[in-house]
Amino acid sequence: MEDLSEDIKNLRVRLDEASRYLRIPELLERREQLEEEMADPDLWDDQNRGREVQKNLSETAEDIDLHQILESEVEDLETLYELATEEDDESLDEEIRTGLQKIQTKFDELEIRSLFSGKYDESDAVCHIQSGAGGTDAQDWAEMLVRMYSRWAERRGFSIEIDSISEGTEAGFSSAEFIIRGRHAFGLLQGERGVHRLVRISPFNKEAKRHTAFASLYVVPFFDKVVDEVTIDENDLRIDTFRASGAGGQHINVTDSAVRITHLPTGTVTSCQNERSQHQNKERAMQILAAKLLDLEHQKREEELAKLGGEQRKVDFGSQIRSYVLQPYQMVKDLRTEYEVGNVDSVLDGDIDGFMETYLRWNKEKES
Repeated sequence: MEDLSEDIKNLRVRLDEASRYLRIPELLERREQLEEEMADPDLWDDQNRGREVQKNLSETAEDIDLHQILESEVEDLETLYELATEEDDESLDEEIRTGLQKIQTKFDELEIRSLFSGKYDESDAVCHIQSGAGGTDAQDWAEMLVRMYSRWAERRGFSIEIDSISEGTEAGFSSAEFIIRGRHAFGLLQGERGVHRLVRISPFNKEAKRHTAFASLYVVPFFDKVVDEVTIDENDLRIDTFRASGAGGQHINVTDSAVRITHLPTGTVTSCQNERSQHQNKERAMQILAAKLLDLEHQKREEELAKLGGEQRKVDFGSQIRSYVLQPYQMVKDLRTEYEVGNVDSVLDGDIDGFMETYLRWNKEKES
């Protein structure tokens, strides 16, 4: 029979490594603490606190269960291989190879977790897409990017909440701000921050010439509560209300209660027009403002702009992190990692995990 002893042994090594980067001993203690909190009859007096504890317990249990399932599967495969070896039973070769491949794939997916090292990597993400050079094509490109990240979120089972959209002059979006909610959303999206370049035959050019357009993505972690690290003085704010406008009910609820908040000392602007009341729009805009101000604080204190919000560059030629070429050939290429894909339609439909995972590995190697 086929000698798979080294492959089987390597599964045990990877299982031990998973225990370390998942912090299983810590999680077991953490689960006990959270279960005690959940048993407190007064917990839900504070609804936000109750939801937070429930969410933390669910995520903690999820990681522990995942490790235990992998441990059980590795043990079962070890036993099966040992039995087949003792009996010299070649009829079990196919079952062992299939089991080995399935477990290896699970470890490959799980090991992405080991690449997350940032304080906020498990957080939801605030995303801001801004059209750049390229006129109408750039605004159309901004809308295409909103769709790409929406489809990516759907593929992963994440949710997306569109908070504000500024329509383009002829087509597309001038800008859009939205929140992607899901575990590790910020950790995955942080490598997407920067300028994205599109090359195609312009649908807005009567002569059907090739055209280049740019749009940028800015990402910061999102917090349901305005975090204690951020102090916002109401006197530093200019709050404007206006009538919401956008691409239709698919994106926003048209009301007279949209809110735009400007933080005067930094010039940071955020807006929300998707909630049903002015109060709700203001609350959401304040949450997003807090996330952006936290990012600015980290820039000042720790020079972590590249880790949290991304370097702000001119959205123009020579500044892109990734190129999406539809003409004269088909290719999407990340200019930092050199990772490239020939199926552009698949990428624009949200199949971008390969770019994210490659960036995380590349960034980890760069830091080490």
